[in-house]
Amino acid sequence: MLSPLQNRYIRPLFVYSRGLHNQYLVTNENNGTREITLNHEKTKNSLSLEMMSNLIEAINSNKDDKSLRAIVLSAKGNVFSAGHNLKELQANTGVDQHKLIFSKASELMKSIIQSPVPVIAKVNGFATAAGCQLVATCDMIVCSDTSKFSTPGANFGIFCSTPGIAVGRCVPKSRATYMLFTGEPITAQEAYESGLVTKVVPASQLDDEVNKIIEKIKHKSRSVIALGKEFFYKQIDLSLMDAYKLGEDIMVQNINSNDGQEGIKSFVEKRKAVWTHE
Repeated sequence: MLSPLQNRYIRPLFVYSRGLHNQYLVTNENNGTREITLNHEKTKNSLSLEMMSNLIEAINSNKDDKSLRAIVLSAKGNVFSAGHNLKELQANTGVDQHKLIFSKASELMKSIIQSPVPVIAKVNGFATAAGCQLVATCDMIVCSDTSKFSTPGANFGIFCSTPGIAVGRCVPKSRATYMLFTGEPITAQEAYESGLVTKVVPASQLDDEVNKIIEKIKHKSRSVIALGKEFFYKQIDLSLMDAYKLGEDIMVQNINSNDGQEGIKSFVEKRKAVWTHE
């Protein structure tokens, strides 16, 4: 049984056609790509309960539709996301709401990891605190050369513990602890050198760079990418030997799938593969 507070944030799933626009998100779907744009500049695209609920729905909607090949997260304004809305974390909002906020944030991050298609962050601005966590959780991150990333919670008496989970899995310990303990931002180039972001380009080339990556994804089998993404995140938490054991099983499963066999046949027959995406 859900509490009244939880029910408040349960919404019907979005139905996507060519696009959707509300006070939190602008969502457009075109040629297999769904771009979800954070659209709440007055709060610097903060991850309020409403924003996170909308993001979860937008990421999960029709996620098993074979025509969907990639999801892009972007933002309006010069701040990708300032993180949690601190007004919702004041003492007068109550501990139950605080628990709900961080549970919802974990649900959002899981929705990205568990999406069967790659989720790409397209960053042109400042991603900070839980906004940096959101970016770091994405499968790939392409940013402009003027973007910055930070986990400054300790400056405000709230250590960025949950953002540190995502950041600490992307960058070396010394870089993560610098960000977490000092709160100082790192530049786009520093983020690239640390492994936090995938590509750094001028802002004018951001869309083209993301589209190039998506076009490469679209030439692959959707089902193979989904299988591989699921395995990738599972094996990270396993010991080396257990990862290899699971990897053996996944490889056999992959090879014996429709598209696995089609890929082998197309290579042997020196032709372009015709994927069923099943």
